[in-house]
Amino acid sequence: MGSKVVSRAEEFSTLLRCLQDDQSSNSCTYEEDIHITKMNGDKFAAVNLYFANQTIFVCEKAVPKIIGLCDELNTETSNCSAENGDAEDSCDVLRPEQGPQPLTVIKSRQLLSLYTLSQNPGVSTVDNNPILHPLWVRCDMSDPSGTAWFGAEPVCVSNKVTGVKLYSVTCKGSTVEKKSLVTLDELKQMHKNRHHSSSMGIKGSARFSLFGSTVVENTTIESQSSVTVDFKWSHVERILEIPPLSSTATLNIKVVCGDMRSPMFEMYRELEFLQTLANGLKTGETEWMEPVESTSAVNLTKVYLEELRNMAKTLQDQAAKTVETPKLKPEADPSIFNSFLERGDLDFAEQLWVRMRKSVTSYQDIGDCLKLVIEALRYDDIKPWIHRDSSSSLSKLILQSYHQQIDHVSLTGITPVIMLLEVGLDKMRKDYINYLIGEELTTLNHLYYYLSTEVDVQEQVIRLSKLHHLLEIIVTCGTFLGLPYDRQFVLTQSCLNHYKTSTYDEEHEFKLQIKPALISHFYQKEHPILWGVEISSGQGLREVRTSLQLSDKPLVDHVIFETDFPNETINGDSEEPAFFSTTMCCSFNSFA
Repeated sequence: MGSKVVSRAEEFSTLLRCLQDDQSSNSCTYEEDIHITKMNGDKFAAVNLYFANQTIFVCEKAVPKIIGLCDELNTETSNCSAENGDAEDSCDVLRPEQGPQPLTVIKSRQLLSLYTLSQNPGVSTVDNNPILHPLWVRCDMSDPSGTAWFGAEPVCVSNKVTGVKLYSVTCKGSTVEKKSLVTLDELKQMHKNRHHSSSMGIKGSARFSLFGSTVVENTTIESQSSVTVDFKWSHVERILEIPPLSSTATLNIKVVCGDMRSPMFEMYRELEFLQTLANGLKTGETEWMEPVESTSAVNLTKVYLEELRNMAKTLQDQAAKTVETPKLKPEADPSIFNSFLERGDLDFAEQLWVRMRKSVTSYQDIGDCLKLVIEALRYDDIKPWIHRDSSSSLSKLILQSYHQQIDHVSLTGITPVIMLLEVGLDKMRKDYINYLIGEELTTLNHLYYYLSTEVDVQEQVIRLSKLHHLLEIIVTCGTFLGLPYDRQFVLTQSCLNHYKTSTYDEEHEFKLQIKPALISHFYQKEHPILWGVEISSGQGLREVRTSLQLSDKPLVDHVIFETDFPNETINGDSEEPAFFSTTMCCSFNSFA
């Protein structure tokens, strides 16, 4: 083997080593036209079957910078900052973003060879540094097999590289003709011919969409929320077989708040108003929501106070005729408060919040409404009822009014906004507690982090938002999937524990183990969005696998597939769905 080839292999290995050790950079360039990125394997659908939780190197064609008229203008007018800025803006328009670009199959093989040589202690000088991450190279599918990826992974024993596993991923465009798909026997034979194995293990996997985008009368209703289920099982008998009830099943739950189909939508709108107030305090600017009520906030407050005065007078008249004087405890008006978490015990402050959050359009509105309320309390016009554990400033004033001693409150600056925000936090926390504890999904002790008032208001709003997202997840799964109590309980605990230590993230996918029988009516008559089979032989580090994945969307993002079959498989609305075919083969090469 030529010394130049070995030298190139060591140079390539050194570059990868520097990138692996560099904590501040995730990419570099090799030979000017090859871009190498360090990232997590779960970013790539075609390879994450084996490398989902590993860091890998990805090689692709470097996209050259397009130099056009704008760049010339920028050079000529570099001393004119304002004009140059305009030129840069127009340049951005002339440079469309390109997706990842593949390398030729020949170039990809060369990179794989360099990587493999650099790991072979019999050819190259291998130091005692940590093992290199696996290498994956995007290919342009120009060979007869249609190769889209090449991969290489070092195999180690006691931190010493003893061999390498080589992978190839081939793809075919979508087809509705099941007869054109490879059969299970053909796949077995492919594996046997490659590895000469006498015994093979077979595993099946499938993913179905249970909740998400839907098709109604040929129109797709997009949804950012999704609930899918992953099945895994053994003893596969045919391609595209339905997962047996003995499979293991895992729900993948991603819920984005604000879906109008959700029973929580009204509560989401309420949370939005709360967040609007909090953001206004933080930034000094407020974009008010469109009011739901046509009547102004001030007039709604006046009417509400008058109702309380009339109610107090009625109760006084009744007291003279009855032995027991009923408590003044206004019930929630269903025409004003109508949501999934409706409570029948809204106190005065909470009912005031309900009216104000649907009608307030300015800071002036908030100040004027609270001024009316405080004056009514001060002059003994009303004796409103409030919850004993209320912690807002307004609730404390109401308690003081019982003893005709109300502190002076200056309704200037941000004070009115903070007072209203406190009432909203109080009210919505009780709404969520009412549901979670009422359904026996948790206890007050487990909710302490979310209910604490010892942190600042902004943090309270963040924690309330987390609690709302948790409820969106639970209610979505309970309402649309009909999950039984024990699964809802486990999911609740999982969400609560996650958000105690993690930031708010609607893109996070929560996992939940479930028995297939509980959701069999959802998937047994549907088409999978992903179906796979894996054939394996060998043991331990020498295990090799051949897999086939059929999907409703291509698993490769750097090649455009030409197909005559439109993808109409969402929720199984097409009788004969079109599937893209992706095959991965693996071989083990020992350095011994």
